[in-house]
Amino acid sequence: MLTVLDALPERFLDTPARELHRLLAGPTLIHLPGRRQTPLFISVLLHGNEDSGVVALQSVLRAYGKRLLPRALSILIGNVAAAREGLRRLDHQPDYNRVWPGSDAHTETPEHAAMSEVYCLMRARGVFASIDIHNNTGLNPHYCVISRLDQAALHLSLLFSRTVVWFRGLAGTQTTAFSPLCPSLTVECGKPGNPGNEAHVARFIEACLHLAQFPAHAVHEHDIDLYHTVATVRVPAAASFGFGDALADIDFDPHLDHMNFRPLDPGTVFGRTRLQSPLDVRDESGADVAAEFLDCLDGTISLRRAATPAMLTLDRRVVRQDCLCYLMERLPYARHQRVAPELCESV
Repeated sequence: MLTVLDALPERFLDTPARELHRLLAGPTLIHLPGRRQTPLFISVLLHGNEDSGVVALQSVLRAYGKRLLPRALSILIGNVAAAREGLRRLDHQPDYNRVWPGSDAHTETPEHAAMSEVYCLMRARGVFASIDIHNNTGLNPHYCVISRLDQAALHLSLLFSRTVVWFRGLAGTQTTAFSPLCPSLTVECGKPGNPGNEAHVARFIEACLHLAQFPAHAVHEHDIDLYHTVATVRVPAAASFGFGDALADIDFDPHLDHMNFRPLDPGTVFGRTRLQSPLDVRDESGADVAAEFLDCLDGTISLRRAATPAMLTLDRRVVRQDCLCYLMERLPYARHQRVAPELCESV
């Protein structure tokens, strides 16, 4: 299923994400040389409707023309079939960001085999750093996600945003798979189709290509806003839902995504429901923590304890294919420095 190339396909730099299927038969790994031989690895289009990474890479590579890159670059172009339709994934496909080594699902699929091959090839090349570029469908700031509290990963994140989310709960993601090999992070760069988002990612890629090594000193507490994801909220498959739809089993606030990255107090209302247990809430270990985080009294869904949501979206298809949101808590950097050694041992 995976194609491996040692040069960019003809017309790649001028082809929109929705047309890449004309050039690429499927997931494609492209190795480009650079002055520093240890490669930077960048994955894009793991979700077919998230194309800012493609646009940013095309911009950076056009600017270099035939000049040698500062560092070798390996690019994975992911789900071109879903990109053709402008969708996160096609209905018959697994999520391309849930099939990497470490996943306990989809292990018999060709997608898992392809991403495992990418992992092995990049491990053999001694990858310098790994960046997985995504968009989202709700109102979110630009931020990074890491799966290990690692100083090099934090320094890399700060080249893009001071907002960093530590999340260990998704086995099979590209970032989690690569984190034992190198500094590894996910970049969330807002909604697709925004030239400002694409330009920000392009500047970040350029900075990473020029990075010779990672600083030896620790990240300063004043330079980072660090969050820890403590729960994932999903809508059960059997429940109907909407945003301002009183006939649905769950009727969410139609402006729900305005709550992203806002610290919410206990009692904050998410919506109304006719169900007794309307939402599935799991912590990083997969344990049911709905009773800890949510109240459902007289049909009103509200927060039981303070939390900061991320990735709240009004896109029903994305909610079905992924989740409603993640719930986070601020992790003061002084606390991170105290707890990081023992927590990192368990990652």
